Amino acid sequence: MNTAQPPQPPFPAPLRLRLVPQGALPRPIDGAWWPRSYDLLAELPSLLAGLPRTWGHVTSVTVNGAVWPTTAGRMLVFNQVVQVHRSLAASAPHTVVLLAPGQGRWDLLVVPPDTTAEAAEPLMAAAAGSSTGG
Repeated sequence: MNTAQPPQPPFPAPLRLRLVPQGALPRPIDGAWWPRSYDLLAELPSLLAGLPRTWGHVTSVTVNGAVWPTTAGRMLVFNQVVQVHRSLAASAPHTVVLLAPGQGRWDLLVVPPDTTAEAAEPLMAAAAGSSTGG
């Protein structure tokens, strides 16, 4: 008996990321990311690949431990080690913090994966400082 495998999508799903325009004044949030799941191992590579090259190599990621399931303390992403930290700070349950030595720190609003497109779009636009989709 053969077991049919579910069809794989021909292309990876597009990254749902909206960033504050370059040159904008410093803000507490640098944009918004709408992952498709809370599986950091699956989601982090596409996020890091979609970041501007000017951000440099992100070596540390901090996520909220109450929202994201337990993850390894280190991940290999594109042949680079990324330290993963879990914070239990109640002040930022829906953010991810990205650090690149010598380049900076970026805080992104995390739109929960189960959010509808109608609800996610205004959240992402507001986090990126725009009122239109993109």
